[in-house]
Parts: sequence; structure tokens; C-alpha cells
Amino acid sequence: MATRAQLGDWVRDARQRTCELIADLSDGQLMGPQLAIVNPLLWEIGHVAWFQEKWVLRHAARQEPIRPDVDALYDSSAIGHDTRWDLPLPGREEVLLYLDEVRDRVLERLEQRESGTGDVYFLVLSIFHEDMHTEAFTYTRQRLGYPAPRLSRPGSAGAAPGKADATPALSAAPAAGREQLRGDAEIPGGSFQLGATPDEPFVFDNEKWAHAVPIRSFAIARAPVTQAEFAAFVDGGGYRQERFWSEPGWRWRQEAGACHPMYWQSEGAGRWLRRDFDRWVPLEPRRPVLHVNWYEAEAYCHWAGRRLPGEAEWEAAAAAEPDRSGRGLASGKRRFPWGPESPLPRQAQLDWRTMGCADVDAFLEGDSAFGCRQMIGNVWEWTADDFLPYPGFSADPYKEYSAPWFGSHKVLRGGCWATRSRLIRNTWRNFYRPDRRDVWAGFRTCALAAR
Repeated sequence: MATRAQLGDWVRDARQRTCELIADLSDGQLMGPQLAIVNPLLWEIGHVAWFQEKWVLRHAARQEPIRPDVDALYDSSAIGHDTRWDLPLPGREEVLLYLDEVRDRVLERLEQRESGTGDVYFLVLSIFHEDMHTEAFTYTRQRLGYPAPRLSRPGSAGAAPGKADATPALSAAPAAGREQLRGDAEIPGGSFQLGATPDEPFVFDNEKWAHAVPIRSFAIARAPVTQAEFAAFVDGGGYRQERFWSEPGWRWRQEAGACHPMYWQSEGAGRWLRRDFDRWVPLEPRRPVLHVNWYEAEAYCHWAGRRLPGEAEWEAAAAAEPDRSGRGLASGKRRFPWGPESPLPRQAQLDWRTMGCADVDAFLEGDSAFGCRQMIGNVWEWTADDFLPYPGFSADPYKEYSAPWFGSHKVLRGGCWATRSRLIRNTWRNFYRPDRRDVWAGFRTCALAAR
């Protein structure tokens, strides 16, 4: 677990990132239109401070609320989504003062060494909760066509303390690195421990605990599906042919009127533009496709004669190692694809470092034991599986985190370019409804037949 000084740095860094992500927006933009897939940003920044106050100051430290109306304003479990635009929310300056007050009280308690082990758990929970929301702030800006955020120190406090490295450019890897990505990685079958182990410093309840699952040998793409590859599906009529879609997927496609990925625009003759926040740019062929939902990923797989990886297959490709014979899986597993060390900038695209995805060829040093690239960072990856509890599941104190979403959401793995490196690891499970296409999500594929 991080030291108290490091936790203090994380508290300051998370709050600074929250404030920077809304600093340039007008009051009207902070409210934005009422949409089912976003929150009003003015409400959401207050919510992240409320969450930290609730768990760190009020629950763990038994302090009184800072504001008498705070639960009525920011409790996401009690306040319906569509009513959040109608609340008597404090204005920008008042809510920013509230954010500062919560931060300062948390830091004061931390620096006075008043907190015990349980308090540290709730502090880390609140930091990671804010990290997840700042990623959401970023895709909300994309969804609403706001300019790319201006950040003072992208990625500065995301990596493990003491780690430093040069930020890579968004260019492709050398030719040798690109050659390694051709074809599939062969993953041998065997027993695999899916999930987090108790020695992990912090885990969410849906990661608990590692349990043995049988895996048949399979072949998985070494890299995510690229924009050029997905454009071939679009140009080949993939959105017009029902045979590539599941029944619920086709129903979604018809209701949504979808004929290409979200934020794409055709220039004709197979040329595409992509909206990057508030500007249109030519489609980058070697970047991973993103802003596609689970149904779109599934349809592409059917068109390509492939399939999505199961959740256990994805984690095995990222975390497992071959045994000595090379024909089975070793008993251990890696915390990250490259090993136990926290991410360095040369290993994964995280922490907003270059405000977008890198080419799928980049970050050779982040490969897994089986040669799969970018399984951490760059773009979230859909898996085939529903989001379900592991055996023996028991909800943590924040009971609304996982349990309400079991069975209705699909699992994504790996993180994206706006995910904090202090948050992500091989066992981390994200989850969204299969129709969500506004998040930073793409996918990689597997061969149909088990090997």
C-alpha cells in the first residue's frame, strides 16, 4: 500500500485533475443537455467530493457533514439520474470551495496520522472513485463536443511514486515490433486463477477472489482491432447485413439508426473522418477502433469469422505465463502484462499522457508473456462475458458499486488512455451496458476454434 505521503499526493492530484477537467467550461457547458448517458458536470464534481466526505470523513472519522444539504444534492443512490439537472445545485465557485474543504480536511486527518488501516481503505476507495469519474469527465467532453481538456501535468501522479520515464510519441513501433503483432498469440490450456489475490493492496469486491477456472487452449489477437480493420467492416456493408448481428444487436442497430461507429463521418470513397473532441481529423488507420459498443464488436467478429475473448481468456492472455514445457500454464500470474512493476510511460498509454490513443504497434515493452500488446491502457476491451459475481461474492461497504449491475452489463478489461495507472491492473473489471458506445472502448478478437 502507498505511504501516507504518497496518499496525500494522490488526494491532491485527483482533485487537481477534477478541477482542470472543467476549468475552461462555461456555466452552460457545466450543466449541458439532459442525456441518459452523461451527468451534468456541475453535479458530478460535487458528487466526487461528497463521496470522499461520506466515506473518509463521515463514515471512517465520524465527522458531521460539511453542508446540511449535501446528501440531498449528491447522493447518487438516492437521486435519480434525470432529476440531477433540476436540483438547486451550488454554483461553480461554491462547489469548488466545497471540493477544497473536503480535500483539506482529508489531508489534515492524513497528516495528523489519525487514520488507521480501515480509514486508509476508504481513502483509497475515494481516490479511485474520483479517478473513475475524471475518466468519465473526459468522455463526457468528447460526447458533448467540447474542446480537449488542457491539463497542466498529464500523468504526473499516476505512476508509482519514484517512477519516471520519457513520454512516448504516438508513432508506431519499429518494423520488427509491427511484425511481432501479425497473427495470433497461442495460449495453452490449463487451470487458471481468475481474479485478485489477497496480497493485492486494494481490490474492489467484484475482483474477489482468485479461483481456479479451466481454460482450453485458444488463439487471441496480439493487438486490438484497428480503425482501418473496422472501416473494412463498415465499407463492406457490415451495418446493413442482419446476418452479422445478434437479435438484440440488430434491434439496437435499427433503433439507434447506427451505420458506422459513433463520431465517424464519411468523406466518400472509403475515406473517413473521426471527431476528436471538437475537431474532425482523418481516421488514423493503425489506432485502435474506439467508441464501439458490445453489439458492434460482436457483429464485427461474426463478419471477420472471429469471436470476442471470454473474460478468463483475456486475463490469462494478459497475466499468465507458460509452464516449463510450454504446453500448459504456470501456476503463478503477473500483476501487469510485463510483470509486477507499476506502469511506466514506455509500457502503456495511460494518464492522458498524449490526450488520445496510440497506434496498436506502440509500447512493445508492455507485451504480455505470450506477446499480446496493449492489454493495459490505450483502449478498454470488451469481453464476451456478462458481468457476474465471482464464487462466494460478498459486497464491500460501498454496496452499490457492483451488485446492482450484475447480469445487465458486459465486462471490459485493461483500461484506456484516460485511465489512471495507479488504478489499473490485470484483474481490474470494468462494466458497461452492451449498448454503450460513448466510452473509450474497443476490442480484440479470438480465433473461433479452440486449439
